Amino acid sequence: MGESPLHVWLEQGEQLLRLRLFRPKANIIDAAMIAALKDAFDKNLSNARLRAVLLDAEGPHFSFGASVEEHLPEACAEMLSAMHSLIWQMLEYEVPILVAIHGQCLGGGLEVAAAGHMIFAAPNASLGQPEVRLGVFASPASCLLPEKIGQSRAEDLLLSGRSIDAEEAYRIGLVNQVAEDPQQAALDYFQEFLAPLSASTVKFAVRAARITVNERIKIKLDAVKKMYLEELMAGHDAVEGLNAFLEKRPAVWEDR
Repeated sequence: MGESPLHVWLEQGEQLLRLRLFRPKANIIDAAMIAALKDAFDKNLSNARLRAVLLDAEGPHFSFGASVEEHLPEACAEMLSAMHSLIWQMLEYEVPILVAIHGQCLGGGLEVAAAGHMIFAAPNASLGQPEVRLGVFASPASCLLPEKIGQSRAEDLLLSGRSIDAEEAYRIGLVNQVAEDPQQAALDYFQEFLAPLSASTVKFAVRAARITVNERIKIKLDAVKKMYLEELMAGHDAVEGLNAFLEKRPAVWEDR
């Protein structure tokens, strides 16, 4: 096996779990990356001193998104189940997940970021859910974004597939802070606001803040997974769009 796609370490006296996507420049959220993230979250949750997680990425971009190959019919059921499992794990995680992004944060990359609690973005960040342009839809984002930024703004991003810059993301509430060094901004937030707190109390506060939100998202996640696998992937255009992307050619839509 090659090098792990994720670098994992503890710092601040084991109070802060650091996770770094480590397959630049794309940092694709593929099966290996999902498995590594899930394992890191699992292994560190029992740490009674843990007060936060900081997720960032190596290289010029946070993530170009999920693996397009893994969206094809023979792999999409397994991929979607794994991705939904990771998103749900993050939604239920008992300490704040701070996410520092720079460059492109697209598709599955933005879904992972949006499942966290706070996003710190560099001015050059570009955030979007381009899946619809490939003939599919952004499954977890369809559940996460309406909760984070409201239905109307979420529908704009989900239906257009357009990307927005960090300032627009901040204006609509997707990003919490725009900073030249988003990792340092996240670390500063941790030191000022989270490190002085009781780790036990932080966990209760996290659970309380998301209790009804997570109930709504869970219902939606199950519904969109069923729609994706049983309806979308049974049609022509989803497979055509994915293959066209991989073959670097324009898609030929049949509207079915």
